[in-house]
Amino acid sequence: MTSTTDGGHGDTATRRDFLYIATGALGAVGTAAAIWPFVDQMNPSADVLALSSTEVDISAIAEGSSITVVWRGKPVFVRHRTAEEIETANAVELDGLPDPQTDEERVQKPEWLVMVGICTHLGCIPLGDQGEYNGWYCPCHGSHYDTSGRIRKGPAPLNLEIPPYEFLSDDVIKIG
Repeated sequence: MTSTTDGGHGDTATRRDFLYIATGALGAVGTAAAIWPFVDQMNPSADVLALSSTEVDISAIAEGSSITVVWRGKPVFVRHRTAEEIETANAVELDGLPDPQTDEERVQKPEWLVMVGICTHLGCIPLGDQGEYNGWYCPCHGSHYDTSGRIRKGPAPLNLEIPPYEFLSDDVIKIG
């Protein structure tokens, strides 16, 4: 006669282990399913994702004029610069600038200037084709920017920001 500690039911421990594992796995899946909506709602909404980049048709911008587009809720100035504006921007001595940058560092193609239109002093929107340097002028506190968007005079500490952008073709740029 054979004696077993499980009273003749040799597979009871194995069956119990399986039930514990199956119950734990089902509980984990249920918990994950319950938590997922809370995690998913933290993702950016469709309107925010749509603003992460914008394509701009620049073919209609006449030389010497600019347009303002919105990217991530900010105004972005896209200017088709004249040869004179490019020449003036390249002739600036960097030694006296509060935030020295060459014009080449600020543009991908010399005739196109793309920059965020928010004054780096207190966040106002500068006016185009104005100021002492024929660039942009912020009337709120008197900051003057040149034809490359560099701060030349006034309380603003930095040049106007250059957003990430690329030329998709000769007529279209993608900002962001």
